[in-house]
Amino acid sequence: MSDERTILTLAAAVSCAVAGGALFAFSAFVMSALRRLPAAQGIAAMQSINIQAVTPAFMAGFFGPAALCALLAIDSLRSPDRPGAGYVLAGTLLYLAGTIAVTIAFNVPRNNALAALDPARSESQAYWTYYVRTWTRWNHVRTAAAIAASALVFIGLGVRWVAPAGR
Repeated sequence: MSDERTILTLAAAVSCAVAGGALFAFSAFVMSALRRLPAAQGIAAMQSINIQAVTPAFMAGFFGPAALCALLAIDSLRSPDRPGAGYVLAGTLLYLAGTIAVTIAFNVPRNNALAALDPARSESQAYWTYYVRTWTRWNHVRTAAAIAASALVFIGLGVRWVAPAGR
């Protein structure tokens, strides 16, 4: 394996794990902590979190792995017989579909709806209950996808390292 491909694959595996870790925090304790607050406070806190999440650092940490995964998926499709290519392809596609696509299709629309709410209104409080339940459910999906993607890319990298020379 070329040094560039090794570095790219390692960077993708690590960055998928980092993104999965950030998402895991929300599944493990952030959302349950927000749910314990009075609804108006939970809504206001999550609205603030969602505003702060749209920063260059977070966007790079979340969408950077997607760019790496897209490059590696193409590379794996071009060289499907290379040792580990199947694992790398599976992992990269899992991150793109299970983390990025789920975020865009399920979490972002809920965030946008939450952003439009006045936390003090009773209708907002009713939406909050729905939001926490469904947003967290989809966050579990994207967390698992990011962590599994990382594992698959690491496995693919390991297979490449131990594959006999010339394969």
